[in-house]
Formats: sequence, C-alpha cells, structure tokens
Amino acid sequence: MSPGRLHALVDGVVAIAITLLVLDLPHPRGSEDLARDLLDEWPAYIAYAVSFATVGVVWIEHTGMMSAVRHVNRRFIERTLVFLFFVSIVPWPTSLAAEYVREGGAQARTATLLFAGTMTLMGLGVTLGWRYLAANEDLVVEPARSALPAAARRSLLGTLAYVPALVLALLLPLAALVVTGAIAAYFALSHTAVPGLAQATVPDDTD
Repeated sequence: MSPGRLHALVDGVVAIAITLLVLDLPHPRGSEDLARDLLDEWPAYIAYAVSFATVGVVWIEHTGMMSAVRHVNRRFIERTLVFLFFVSIVPWPTSLAAEYVREGGAQARTATLLFAGTMTLMGLGVTLGWRYLAANEDLVVEPARSALPAAARRSLLGTLAYVPALVLALLLPLAALVVTGAIAAYFALSHTAVPGLAQATVPDDTD
C-alpha cells in the first residue's frame, strides 16, 4: 500500500465520521414552538462542536504526519487503523453526551467519561503513529527525520491534556465537555509547523 492510499483511507473515515455527527443534531417534529424546542437541545450543539473540532484537530495532525511518510509498512498501517477505530466511533459518545449530560447523576458521568475517553484514545492513536515513525526513520522522508521526536512529544502532550477532562467527567460532566472543546481550540489556534515537515508534501498518489 502506498502512503497516498492510506492517507485517502484516513480522509474517507474522517469525512464519514463528521458527516454522521450532523445526523444526530436535533430536529423536533410536530413542534408548536420550534425555536424554544431547538434551544432546549443546547447540549447537542455543544457536543457536536466539541467533537467536530477535536476530530478536525487530530485530522490536521495526522495529515502533517503523512506529509513526512515516504512509504508505509504493516505495523504503521496497524497503528493508523487504531486511530481510525476511535475516529469512527466518535458519533456514538457524542450522541450519548448530548442526551445525558444535563440529566446529572451516573448517566451523565458515564456518557461524558465515554466521550472524553474516546477523544483521549483518538489522540493516543496519533501519538502511536508519531512514535513509530520516530523509531523507524526509514519510513520517513529525509528532511523530516530530525523533527520526529519533537512531533511525537507534542502529540503525547496533547493527549495527556485530556486527563483533566476525564477527571471532570466524574465530577462535573458539562465542564468536561467544555474542557475537551477548549483543548481542541487551543491546539488548533496554537499550532506551529514542526521544523522539517514543511519541506515535505502530503502524498496524493493512489497507486
């Protein structure tokens, strides 16, 4: 398999996941006051925005990773599939969080813990990819090799940043959603190119 084909698979799974998120947005039927009923579903909008932002950030990170890849092997493909596994299930905890977060109690804690946990594991999937490339430089284009350790560390720090959200999920479920969204926003706004990767381009071959 070429890097281009693997990158296309990632793009496809991410596109499907964020499309499925939209399908879970509220659409009250037979409403006598549509505006009020839509506003009452505010947790769904928060959960959607947080999930979309988080998936978007890790997709950007993974795209940067693929820009460094010269060719792939079975082990790297397996790590990419771990990442895609968690991307593909994001709509499920998003729906649960939207439904239960404001109810309080065990249901809200379980839903938000699953939500924050999925985001954490999705980030960990990206980190596994970076660490594998750092340990197998033959898979990487020459200009990017020196940048791999820094990229792996940054990815790990990004994953560890979700730990507070996991703790908050057990105490203040709604706050856990907000913190998860804030983490995604921070990494989206503070992202700087990793030296060396700017010299590589994302593979677009599908042969």
